[in-house]
Amino acid sequence: MSNIQTLKMDVDSLNAFLQREFPQWTEEHGSRVIATTGDGVVVELPYSDSQLRPGGTLSGPTMMGLADTAMYAAVLSRIGPVALAVTTNLNINFMRKPEPRPLVATCRLLKLGSRLAIGDVALTSQGDTDMVAHAQVTYSIPPQR
Repeated sequence: MSNIQTLKMDVDSLNAFLQREFPQWTEEHGSRVIATTGDGVVVELPYSDSQLRPGGTLSGPTMMGLADTAMYAAVLSRIGPVALAVTTNLNINFMRKPEPRPLVATCRLLKLGSRLAIGDVALTSQGDTDMVAHAQVTYSIPPQR
């Protein structure tokens, strides 16, 4: 897409930033960026029994957290380490019961402006191509000083 900027943070720098700024998420849940793409990132979340809700499915908050983390990483991959970029909207549709295995979030930036970023996140169970959830996420980018 023409409005998506070039890469400013690679996989290693994104993971180091997330570990430094959000150790509670990366240490407790183990999520990590596994790839950058032409218009976004791919983030993986290891499976844990602590993510289950009654009925044996992964919880909605787990999937929402992964979608949000993927969008944050996608935005930072293009604008650099701006810790105060924040979620302004996250809409998620749960499509099918995820398998009890790692989740993969593939985030695609649709628009990256000076103040807002809009993205699309597809969540799948590792090794499967069928989406378990789909999120649309908007981030606010703080003004440059």
